[in-house]
Amino acid sequence: RETIAKLVVECATVNIPDLVERFKVTDTSIRHDLSVLEGAGRLRRVRGGAMSRGAGLMNAAYAARARKNQAEKRRIGRVAAGLVRAGDVVLFDSGSTATEVAVHIPPALRSGNAIKIVTAALPIIQEVGRWEQVDLVTLGGLYLADYQQSVGPPVLNQLRDLRANLVFLGCDGVTIESGLMTPDFLVAEVSAMLASVADRVVVVTDSTKLGRSGFTSFLPIRAVNVLVTDDHADPEFIKELKSLGIEVLLAGEPPVSQLWSGPL
Repeated sequence: RETIAKLVVECATVNIPDLVERFKVTDTSIRHDLSVLEGAGRLRRVRGGAMSRGAGLMNAAYAARARKNQAEKRRIGRVAAGLVRAGDVVLFDSGSTATEVAVHIPPALRSGNAIKIVTAALPIIQEVGRWEQVDLVTLGGLYLADYQQSVGPPVLNQLRDLRANLVFLGCDGVTIESGLMTPDFLVAEVSAMLASVADRVVVVTDSTKLGRSGFTSFLPIRAVNVLVTDDHADPEFIKELKSLGIEVLLAGEPPVSQLWSGPL
């Protein structure tokens, strides 16, 4: 299954006959493997095979970033998704790690309008749009292909009158001194506004971003309530965050028995 998942990342699509030939198993076995991988958020089933989530829709810059530290991002997404409760209004920033949070929202919260999701990020819209009875608010504005999201005054104006229980924010870097950073001014504006209208700010980022500076800051570190990262994070940096009253959740590799592999 891990090999199949890697093939999907490398080739964007795979088909069942080729997988049957490669692994010398039945098509029934391959179909089951694809279903399990889809349930784990690793790919999307299509007629005759599978494709990467968002294949053909991501531009090269976004796709390249999405491929980095995939295992860590999946673990972070799984842990962060556990913070969502029924009845919550949840804001999603752009970025592949934030998308993993949406992918791992528990099945019980995916139907019956259990939660309301608000986002300007295309990958989040595509993921959540597949759920049953989805309660999804999309924010429209100037579309930035490199970030797969809408930005600008229309998005900011729509957000000003909203109030949410929590927001999931990504970043390009985070330091104690400068807080959260991103490479683009327009993206920074939207991220800052998302944080300002949420009761709880949750930052989701892999450990390679911790202690790394970026182009422009959009949120001071003291405005963060929870940071979810992987278990390779620098212990001293984590200690500093905790000293500021920030809750830190470290996403390690869970036991096989705890992995959710059911259908979406």
